[in-house]
Amino acid sequence: MKFFGRIAKVLGTKGLYITAAASLAVMAGAGMIAYNKAIGSVNESFELNMPESSQTQQAEAKQTNVKKPQRDESSEKEVLPEEDETDVKNDKVYNTQPNIMPVNGEIINPFSGGELVKSETLGVWKTHDGIDIKADKGTAVKAMNKGVVTKVWEDTLWGYCVIIDHQNGIVGHYYSLTSAVAVSEGDEVNSGDIVGYVGDSAIVENTEGAHLHFALKQNGEWIDPIGYINPLGIK
Repeated sequence: MKFFGRIAKVLGTKGLYITAAASLAVMAGAGMIAYNKAIGSVNESFELNMPESSQTQQAEAKQTNVKKPQRDESSEKEVLPEEDETDVKNDKVYNTQPNIMPVNGEIINPFSGGELVKSETLGVWKTHDGIDIKADKGTAVKAMNKGVVTKVWEDTLWGYCVIIDHQNGIVGHYYSLTSAVAVSEGDEVNSGDIVGYVGDSAIVENTEGAHLHFALKQNGEWIDPIGYINPLGIK
């Protein structure tokens, strides 16, 4: 301060004002330095005592443009049980059984397709909704394909009869068998299994001798068995 006093004597009254202003500036500068040091000390102490979780939250809040890593769900896909190869293999065999003719022989009366034909036994005109296959009495009658036997009975007109549900809307009718029927209701059969034997028990066709009357229904409608079993007419 003595230094500033000497300068004031040299400069006069104006110098006094200048000297006072300089003194105030020096004091203000010193105060600011002291204030900054105090604030820095307080901040440092606050950060040291702040819990770690609070510091982390502040850091994340500042990084507003940083995308959080997304959850990778590719490694959490549900693992399905493996298929049983044996079951799959058996199912394929079961579903690819061939259609076969129940009996090999001459077709003496074909499917009439809804048209009237004369019955030699009854002497009347009527539709013939199946085919008549001539064969020796006692010849084995085979299931056209896999299926379930739904009915076995003796009919007053058609003799001993068997009906098999061949699935997919196909139902097979096997009529004019002998009394030695080889299946019962509820039996499961495969293509070629014996269901009975050729007879002459159908009174409505008894003039034709021993034969199998074989008919097919598809979704409740009579269809041509030959066209279904051998649609290409391969001999």
